[in-house]
Amino acid sequence: MIGEIHFKVCGLRRAEDARLAAELGADFLGFIFYPKSPRHLAFEAYEALALALPAGPKRVAVMVEPSTEDLVRARSLGFDFFQIHARHDTPIDRVRPWSEVAGAAALWLAPKLPPGTPFPENWLPLAETFLVDTFHAEGFGGSGRTGDWAGFAHLAEAHPAKRWILAGGLNPGNVVAAIAASGARFVDVNSGVESAPGVKSPEKLHALAAALRTRLGA
Repeated sequence: MIGEIHFKVCGLRRAEDARLAAELGADFLGFIFYPKSPRHLAFEAYEALALALPAGPKRVAVMVEPSTEDLVRARSLGFDFFQIHARHDTPIDRVRPWSEVAGAAALWLAPKLPPGTPFPENWLPLAETFLVDTFHAEGFGGSGRTGDWAGFAHLAEAHPAKRWILAGGLNPGNVVAAIAASGARFVDVNSGVESAPGVKSPEKLHALAAALRTRLGA
């Protein structure tokens, strides 16, 4: 945490990147188990990587519409939280088992919302945390595009009992503006701090931390 802002560095594939993120104050480290992502890790690769990860930050398994078996496997690897992306119209009977396996306190739900589509409020009882990412038709997150910061602010205001995470195209140059416009107190960075997919840039990570400290008075 820097100032009052919690942040997660996602899409990690290298222990040195995770260690630097932890040194700079990251509260959470994210690892993606989605085969179509360029930052994808197999479970076996994560097991090897986990031996070199820093203590301190909580670990987040990032998945897309996982099977129950895959979610159980991720849970067996000792993750603290489970961030699940899914289409906004995923039937509630498909969403509910994710909550039952992970537990509502550990589940972060990230509905893929086309512009103008209402948030699926029937998901709200199933998790304590919701992540709002930029919509793009081709995939689930990691696009590098910024999203609807005002819409995020509206959701967070409408449902203050939930924790809301802002994601989508955040980088050292825009993160403070995004926080100001959205009111977010928890941000998720990925491609905006990379030199290549899955390879974090030390310079960009340092710049992100510096931006938060300087402009937020931390």
